[in-house]
Amino acid sequence: MNLFAFAARNVQRNRQRSLVTIIAMGFAGMIMILYASLMEGLFLSSERNALGMNLGDIQIHAKGYRDDPDLYTRLEDADQVVSDLQKKGYFASQRLFGFALTAAGTSSAGVQLRGVHLENEATVTQIHEHLEKGSWLSRDDPSGVVLGRKLARTLNVKPGDEVVVVGQSADGAMANDLYRVRGIVKSVGEEVDRGGFFMLDTAFRKLMGVQEGAHEVVVLRQDRKQEIKTAAAEVSAMFPDYETLDWQTLQPLVAEILNMSDVNIYIMLFITYIAVAMVVLNAMLMSVFERIREFGVMKAIGVGPLQLIGLIYAETLVQVMIAVLFAAALGIPLSYYFQYNGIDLTNIVSGVSFAGIAIDPIWRAEVTQRSAVAPLVTLVIIAAVAVIYPALKAAMIRPVKAIHYI
Repeated sequence: MNLFAFAARNVQRNRQRSLVTIIAMGFAGMIMILYASLMEGLFLSSERNALGMNLGDIQIHAKGYRDDPDLYTRLEDADQVVSDLQKKGYFASQRLFGFALTAAGTSSAGVQLRGVHLENEATVTQIHEHLEKGSWLSRDDPSGVVLGRKLARTLNVKPGDEVVVVGQSADGAMANDLYRVRGIVKSVGEEVDRGGFFMLDTAFRKLMGVQEGAHEVVVLRQDRKQEIKTAAAEVSAMFPDYETLDWQTLQPLVAEILNMSDVNIYIMLFITYIAVAMVVLNAMLMSVFERIREFGVMKAIGVGPLQLIGLIYAETLVQVMIAVLFAAALGIPLSYYFQYNGIDLTNIVSGVSFAGIAIDPIWRAEVTQRSAVAPLVTLVIIAAVAVIYPALKAAMIRPVKAIHYI
């Protein structure tokens, strides 16, 4: 018996029911491909914002600095640390931090001064490209600064305005100077948005009286396939006298949220496809009950139970394959459309963050092998499970009772 020839014939016998079943499965598959791609895009952009705008892959500090981040606890040989890392094939940049009060007009706010090495910082983060207004720091403008978006709003300043900074320098004297706002950074995270005050490392050293060293060295892997724990262990071995931590240790909540992307996708796949399974189960049960006499005759002439089970599965497989083609033909191009165009959520999530990570107001999908294949594979598996009962029902039919079934 040619199972697939019989299956194709039986699928066509009740075209309306088969069409409804195929459309239900195909539409669910299409929606789940789009959903999986959007979730991949959301978590990818969140990881990019967390790592590429601020954290980096690995951070090196002097021991005790993270517990008490004061001006005096520094990596005194930070330049040599950066040089050694670069020779090992890593990107690295030194950073300086300090706290001060800044004011513009009648407004004032506490800020975290961030002295950045202009050339090296561009190799470990993309924050210089993440500007809402104005331009990034420049060596040609030593008094130019860049502010976080919420800080700029608090001070009511825009590019071209002047701000005053007042603090205490490393020698205990008053530190104060006048700076001009060059740019305003888009939302990165709560810490940067509210208190980020970026300035050149040379300007920071002049203001705060810090001539040598740095408070932090940020490291980025060139080989993105290298395991983060392996890279952190290698860097730690290079500088045993310092504290070396990967971003997952620095931000465990962020890491946990990003690692839950797989779970979120598969939970939604399961919930959605349960409804699809009910449709398949109902359709195949109706098909079995409609053909009880036919199955009885088939068993009477020698068709075995396993062959009947195979026939029911072949019918389901024919419908599922058509549904898979339908889902892929619509879901993948639609996901690519949103990957390149995105969904503009500016009016809804502008400035919103979760776990300290800024949410990109343009939500873009990310089509990956997993987002395209996992929904389709899951659809086939769910359909195969849903048809077990109808297939067993057909296999257990008794020929005599089935032939006389009304």
